[in-house]
Amino acid sequence: MNKIQETELILNPDGSVYHLHLHPENIAETIIVVGDQERVAAISNRFDAIEFKVQNREFVTHTGRVGGKRITALSTGIGTDNIDIVLNELDAAVNIDLKERVPKKEHTSLNIIRIGTSGSLQADVPVDGFLLSTHGLGFDGLMNFYDVEKTKESEELVDAFITHTAWKNNLARPYLFAGSSKLISKLEEGMYKGITATAPGFYAPQGRELRLNASMKNLNEKLTSFSFNGQRITNFEMETSALFGLGSALGHQCATVCAIIGNRVTMQFSKNYKKAVDKLIDTVLERV
Repeated sequence: MNKIQETELILNPDGSVYHLHLHPENIAETIIVVGDQERVAAISNRFDAIEFKVQNREFVTHTGRVGGKRITALSTGIGTDNIDIVLNELDAAVNIDLKERVPKKEHTSLNIIRIGTSGSLQADVPVDGFLLSTHGLGFDGLMNFYDVEKTKESEELVDAFITHTAWKNNLARPYLFAGSSKLISKLEEGMYKGITATAPGFYAPQGRELRLNASMKNLNEKLTSFSFNGQRITNFEMETSALFGLGSALGHQCATVCAIIGNRVTMQFSKNYKKAVDKLIDTVLERV
């Protein structure tokens, strides 16, 4: 078996993966990922014991236990480019022999749950509600760089979406991946569900205009009105499509649950979104 070269799998002098600074033993099989660094401590403060902490750049990791359950909390920062780093390095840490630089014979499947904040694209998905993503619809193009299989059903939905929105040819082709049915069944009670649109930016890619005009006019209205085989787009954020795409391709179980902090249809914004996020953290920890 050919070894993975040093320029392809970059390790730190202590043998940890390059950006995350993690060794295999630092990683629990259940991982909660968040965008905000401060949210890692908000999760680990609920642990009965913390056994490991490390930080490099925006990547903060705390591993500990809640009761008999070992959990890792890890911050990704914002965007699918960061998810590309996090998913590949988590997978490398548990599924590649870092000393020999070859894939391990036995595969480890991680349970990776993103807790985030999001904007609703449907009037009936209210502020401070919890939204569980059934799929991630990526506008960023990341998964188009990977040679991974896409299902016929996902490509049919993407084609319908391109037609419905008059998607511009100079933008990346959207892609669609599903979340883990196993994790969805664990988390779904009392939550709204739908397709999450993942944007490569916060302003024009999400239909906002400040001093620059957006090239995709009425984007949010087109997203709200889109429907395909009973499925609709419920919310906007910036990480889920890459999490689902890379996670499924690498053999991991991935889910996203977001606290809705703004509704782009009713133009309402949460009066205390941190309270909603705290409640969501408690809910996820109880259910995993």
